[in-house]
Amino acid sequence: MRKTCLAVGLLMLAMGVAQAQKITGAGATFPYPLYSKWFQQYSQAHPGTEINYQPIGSGGGITQVSKSLVDFGASDMPMTDQQLHDSPIKLIHIPTVMGAVVPIFNVAGATEIKFSGEVLADIFLNKITNWNDPAIAKDNPGVKLPDLKIIVVHRSDGSGTSFIFTDYLSKVSHDWNDGPGKGTSLNWPVGVGGKGNEGVAGLVRQMPGSVGYVELIYALQNKISFGEVKNASGKWVKGSIEGVTAAAASVKQMPADYRISITNALGDDVYPISSFTYLLIPAKQTDASKSKVIKDMLSWIVKDGEGQASTLSYAPLPQALADKVLQTVYALQ
Repeated sequence: MRKTCLAVGLLMLAMGVAQAQKITGAGATFPYPLYSKWFQQYSQAHPGTEINYQPIGSGGGITQVSKSLVDFGASDMPMTDQQLHDSPIKLIHIPTVMGAVVPIFNVAGATEIKFSGEVLADIFLNKITNWNDPAIAKDNPGVKLPDLKIIVVHRSDGSGTSFIFTDYLSKVSHDWNDGPGKGTSLNWPVGVGGKGNEGVAGLVRQMPGSVGYVELIYALQNKISFGEVKNASGKWVKGSIEGVTAAAASVKQMPADYRISITNALGDDVYPISSFTYLLIPAKQTDASKSKVIKDMLSWIVKDGEGQASTLSYAPLPQALADKVLQTVYALQ
C-alpha cells in the first residue's frame, strides 16, 4: 500500500513538472517596471508558469529574439524593414502600452526647467555647455540658473529609450538629424553613459549639473526633477499619462503591423517625446505548449494588464487599438 501511494505521488509530481512552463523574454528597460509587475501577477495566477524577463535594452531584445535565444523580445523602437528582413524568424509587433521619455536634471536651486527641442539638441550636441546659457535662460524667465557646466548623461547600451529621444531630436533639429541622427546606439558627441534607464537615473542623481533622459516612471521613482518640453503646437507640456494619450490620439490610421512614431505629434495637450513600446513575438512557435502560454499571456495583458498601466505612469492602449491588438494575438500560431 505504501509503495502504491509513493508511486501515485511520484506520478503526480512528474505530471506537474511536465505541465510547468518557463517562458523567457528580454529587451527594453523602458517598460520594465510594468512588465515586472505583469509577469509576476500572471505567473502567480497560473501555477507552474514562470515568465522570466531580463531588461537588457531594446537592441539586445531584438538580437536575442531574432536568434531564438528567448521566447519573446521587447523594444521601444519598431524594428526596421532591414532588421525584419535579416531576422531568421518572422516577428510580430505587439504594442503593449505607451510612455513618455523625460529630460531629467540635477541643478541646485532649480526644480523646474523648460527645454525646447532645439535647446535639448544643442545640449546633447555639446553646443550649449553651461546652465546659464542665454538659450536656456530665454525659455526660463525668473529661474535662477547657475554658472555651472552641464554634464550630459546618455545610455551606454542599445536602447529604445535612446531611439525615442533621438527620433524626437531628429524631427526638431536639422543639426541633430544631419549629425548623430536617430537609433538605439549612437556616436554621442558628448557625455557619459549609463546602462539602462536605471543607470542614467542613478548617474543624474549623483552628479550636480547633469542632464539625461529616462522613461517617466524612473524619474518619479527616483524623485528626480524633470522638465517641461515645448511641443509642436508651441505649448510647454510636462510628461504625463494625459500627454502621452494625446500623442496617441493624433494617429489617424494605425499601420497593420503597428510600427509607428508618435514623437512631436500635433496637438496642444500632446507630450512630444511619447512612444508605444512593443513585445516582439515569433509568428510561429516551434513549441506548441509555449505558444499556448504566450498567446494566453498576451490576451491577459490586453484584457486585464492594461488596467494597471496608469498606476505606474504608463498610458494604456486606447480601447479601439486594444481590440485590434487582441485580434492579432488570437491569430498567432
